[in-house]
Amino acid sequence: MTGLFIATTFFVSAQKTENIINAKEVERIERVLAADEMKGRRVFSPEIDKAADFIADEFKKAGLQTATGLTGFRQDFAMITPKFVSASCTFDNENIDVKNVIVVTCQGGLFINEKSGYEKVKLEGGKNLNAEAQKFIRSGKNYLVLVDTSYSKNYSRLTNIKRSLFKMDNNVVFVMTTMNPSTYTVEARHEITEQKLANVVGVLPGKSKKDEYVIFSGHYDHIGISRQPVNGDSIYNGANDDAAGTTAVIMLAKYFKALGNNERTIVFAAFTAEESGGYGARYFSSQFDPEKVTAMFNIEMIGTESKWGKNSAYITGYEKTDMGAIMQKNLEGTGFTFHPDPYTDQNLFYRSDNATLARLGVAAHTISTSKMDSEPNYHKVSDHIETLDMENMAMIIKSIALASRSIVAGKDTPTRVKVEDLR
Repeated sequence: MTGLFIATTFFVSAQKTENIINAKEVERIERVLAADEMKGRRVFSPEIDKAADFIADEFKKAGLQTATGLTGFRQDFAMITPKFVSASCTFDNENIDVKNVIVVTCQGGLFINEKSGYEKVKLEGGKNLNAEAQKFIRSGKNYLVLVDTSYSKNYSRLTNIKRSLFKMDNNVVFVMTTMNPSTYTVEARHEITEQKLANVVGVLPGKSKKDEYVIFSGHYDHIGISRQPVNGDSIYNGANDDAAGTTAVIMLAKYFKALGNNERTIVFAAFTAEESGGYGARYFSSQFDPEKVTAMFNIEMIGTESKWGKNSAYITGYEKTDMGAIMQKNLEGTGFTFHPDPYTDQNLFYRSDNATLARLGVAAHTISTSKMDSEPNYHKVSDHIETLDMENMAMIIKSIALASRSIVAGKDTPTRVKVEDLR
């Protein structure tokens, strides 16, 4: 009887994917996102806002809910770029070399001393400097961090954090020193540039495991317009990169809403600024406790056949968790195969929007078919919708839907990524 129930459930689920996820609907969405009118969906352009509005409308039509704290499907945030002007620092009336002082702030002018209420902490040696620095920055608190001199070799890399910050109210001052001052002064001046961005996020609340999250994501930005037209074409349409992944996220939202039996909460996210440094995914990821994220299915460039032909795709970081094995088990008998990433020399696992959560231990992987050693239209103006196989793309999206169902249902929980030592 149990076997009959499972078979029936699979049949009903497969029927729903056939009815909802189809090539005609895939093409409809693709044609909007990859249209010339979108002018390549470059960040900070009016056209990327137009694309965001379209995705938000699709989420609304699918019947998704907005994320906690948001009034709509747009997840607005700001990137701050502080340009260093000057700095000075004294510890117990002794001048500190400014090269050892890194001030992370979104304020143009900053002056603090021991009476400013900053928490003074020591960062001892032997830890991941960047990871520890990020903890202080994301804490929302003001810190004076005394950094052990054992970090001298990599200390200057902390300035990379200042290049683009999410808008924040707290300040963190890092000083590499052997001193533990009783009195101090720090003064810094920056020229501040603020630029606004937006992810698009929709939620399907879980039934019995609301606080366990499964994420389906793709990025909707691309690289805009070329200054040097090729055969009269200057628009990077990004049909495969990554209108294809965004289309998949929209289709999966419609499918899981129609199925209506997800025990875990599903979050559907279209990220901005992937091409500019992954800032959309980084901001999105910072809104979650990574311990509560069960899995992330990031979808990137699935519009062309993989190196194995149709009915196949690969998963980056396949060996880092058992999520790929779970997915393949759920596809038994379908003829579709998820392969391990064949392009490991390109470090794809840490190059896409899954990377932020993966570094925090989440089973976060990217699914793709792109032949990264020979994809003819990658980052070219020729990445048009006409180069995509809509039938195969629909089959890949159906397979993702079926492959993820035991994770969405709360029956399977992938193993965590072993957090690597990135010192």
